[in-house]
Amino acid sequence: MCPHQPSCPTPTAPDREAARTVIGHPEQGWSLLCNGIVLFEDTGELLPDGGIIAPHRPTDLPAPTAA
Repeated sequence: MCPHQPSCPTPTAPDREAARTVIGHPEQGWSLLCNGIVLFEDTGELLPDGGIIAPHRPTDLPAPTAA
């Protein structure tokens, strides 16, 4: 389905947000990626199957513990 070489990550791949933007509407706060994901500026995602991924940021991860 993806015409890019190498192909964009699938919607289920861990790196799915790395797919190329095919339609961008920054004034509205969203972009459509090649793999069918709608990516919102707050980092939330709407998946092609209708599923959602809540907004997430790198700062949402727990701090690394000292060894």
